[in-house]
Amino acid sequence: MSTNRRTFIKQMGYVSLGFSMLGTACVLDSKKSVNAFDEIPKRPSEEQINAWIRILGDGRIKVLTGKMELGQGIRIAVAQVAAEELNTNIDLVEVNLAETGVTANEGYTAGSRSIEASAMSIRNAAACAREILKELAAKKLKIDKDRLDLKDGFILNEEQKFSFFEILDGQQIERNLKIPPEFKAKASRKIVGQPIKRKDISQMVVGKHTFIQDLRFPGMLHARIIRPPSYTSKLKSINENAFSGKEGFLKLVKIGDFLGVISEEEFQAVQLQREIFANTQWETGAPLPADKDLKTYIKNLAAEVAVEEQRGDWEKALKSASIQHKASYFKPYIMHAANGPSCAVAIYKDEKLKLWTHSQGVYPLRETLAPLLEMPQENIHIIGTPGSGCYGHNAADDVAAEVALLAKNYPGKHIRLQWMRDEEHAWEPYGTPMAFEMEAGLTPEGKIAGWKYDFWSDVHSTRPGGNPDNLLPARYLGKSYKKPAGGFKGGALRNSVPYYEIADLQTQSHIFSGPLRRSALRSLGAFGNIFAIESFMDELAYKAGKDSIQFRINHSSDTRSIECLEKLQQKINSVKKSKNQGVGVAFSRYKNSSSYCAVAALVEVSEESEVLVKKMWAVIDAGECINPDGLKNQTEGGMIQAASWTIKEKVLFSDQHIISLDWNSYPIFRFPETPECEVEVIDRVEQPPLGAGESAQGPAGAAVVNAIFDATGIRVRDLPVKDQLAKEINKK
Repeated sequence: MSTNRRTFIKQMGYVSLGFSMLGTACVLDSKKSVNAFDEIPKRPSEEQINAWIRILGDGRIKVLTGKMELGQGIRIAVAQVAAEELNTNIDLVEVNLAETGVTANEGYTAGSRSIEASAMSIRNAAACAREILKELAAKKLKIDKDRLDLKDGFILNEEQKFSFFEILDGQQIERNLKIPPEFKAKASRKIVGQPIKRKDISQMVVGKHTFIQDLRFPGMLHARIIRPPSYTSKLKSINENAFSGKEGFLKLVKIGDFLGVISEEEFQAVQLQREIFANTQWETGAPLPADKDLKTYIKNLAAEVAVEEQRGDWEKALKSASIQHKASYFKPYIMHAANGPSCAVAIYKDEKLKLWTHSQGVYPLRETLAPLLEMPQENIHIIGTPGSGCYGHNAADDVAAEVALLAKNYPGKHIRLQWMRDEEHAWEPYGTPMAFEMEAGLTPEGKIAGWKYDFWSDVHSTRPGGNPDNLLPARYLGKSYKKPAGGFKGGALRNSVPYYEIADLQTQSHIFSGPLRRSALRSLGAFGNIFAIESFMDELAYKAGKDSIQFRINHSSDTRSIECLEKLQQKINSVKKSKNQGVGVAFSRYKNSSSYCAVAALVEVSEESEVLVKKMWAVIDAGECINPDGLKNQTEGGMIQAASWTIKEKVLFSDQHIISLDWNSYPIFRFPETPECEVEVIDRVEQPPLGAGESAQGPAGAAVVNAIFDATGIRVRDLPVKDQLAKEINKK
């Protein structure tokens, strides 16, 4: 390769040239991908290496993941696995997050699958690329490829050194993926398994990180949505003369009952939102069951009932037990409670839409927007941009759909739409309420004899997934869209079967349709199911007169479960409890097939029945650990979030709509309430890596209520604790 050619290509920046071992090639100028209205680039098949790994002209390596950065650290994790296989300084690796037409279609960033799916695809692609680079270099140099090494973007031996880019002659690797002869991360890991720091954290600390809320474009306009008083209100009238001459007003977009205002400045849009609402009249919608006890209400709703797990004869075993015990539990609606209200930016021009969003699924969103906007999918280009508080299906897809509708009705300008705090609280889809009834027996030796578990739950996911019904604005457009009828039932079943050896057991689900919007919230049904099961296990251990950790070990033969519990025991052995303090423990294996996590909590209960979580411990086994710092962060965050759910959080509503509209009416942990956390990671290099972003929530909630029992002798079975503990103390 001549120097002139290399210089020429470098001057072009990143190039994506088709590379074929048979000598065929097609040329795509990637610069076109950053122009909103040039042809949307065609991405390679996900079976090809260049769908995941690209070699850049300046020596860097671009990794492409179809997953979004939600704060879970996927960006640094995928960079580590690629750098390891290519033996390259991680600073030379850049990551392209989810973007339609550019990255692979990996569906949603959900279910703790980012490492298991995307990172492992990238590892495979990088390892395959390494072998192909060595083959090509060996052929070029006419030497055995075993005499070559890779280092920091170069292939070298004792005498010569070529960049990856030179070896590929500026092209990309189009070969299909296959199983490589070796994964360096398993054989001689140097980068994987290290606590490499995320570069974006320091940027966030100094306010330089670009969240979706930070995006600005020249000449950009601003918008707000005028919300109805309730889910089912209908617009009766609007006095447009009252605001159409206001400063900054550009357009009122009215489609059926959907109202959006576009203005020159953001504060003008906020003022216009309030003024327009004051000049609208609405039909009152159907009332919500605000006067009902929610736990009783959801158990009396029409439900789809199914036996989900049946082993042996639970009734016979229970009758023969020397001790029989029953209990019921409940969790209310809880919200994602994003610190940054949802936001999106869009521009529509020449019948094409470009959209920036913090949606967790850019491809499913595109599939859903196409029928909503009556546009072909290929004319919609969606770029994933990190937002805040995105663990689950919050309002990110809704705000994206709303700004797309506005942009299509006001072409040629970037339009930015950000929800207000009260909108975020009042209109996001919540984590569903659940109720649980449990019954079990104990033998004289303290073994469980018979287990019956019934749980009531709404569906746990109404993500768009190609169905516009699931987008909030659709129901107000005056078309045939309606309230989503169903969703992901499997989310309700998650961890409903105890991960213990119980011979005689039945688990039965009761799936209802509740009154509020609901969808995926971190860990879906696992939080509620594990809270109930692990609380009940603690009650059984107490009834049996057994240590709570040993009782769990006595019902397990999984050595990884037992190691987590034994290590947790070692951590809390030395805890000295003061007056009004208690320690509680809990355990689960997420989905009964993913990460193992044992959690302990130390709480202090005041005479006023206020609960302070002073410290939490976790022992987590997520198989091969890619980045222990990231795994600890995920576990700590999961424990703190679940402790806040457990003690404080509950969505309140009137007969018309949600009344939890701010941080006073929907309190979450403040910084002084955040417990000290300690996490131990069991790294199993020989095992596949397992998702861990949702492993701690269930056991953390149960550990907190078990600790409250240890401190007070009072069993809190209905959440949140702040509502129930004082009542239970008064009963006592």
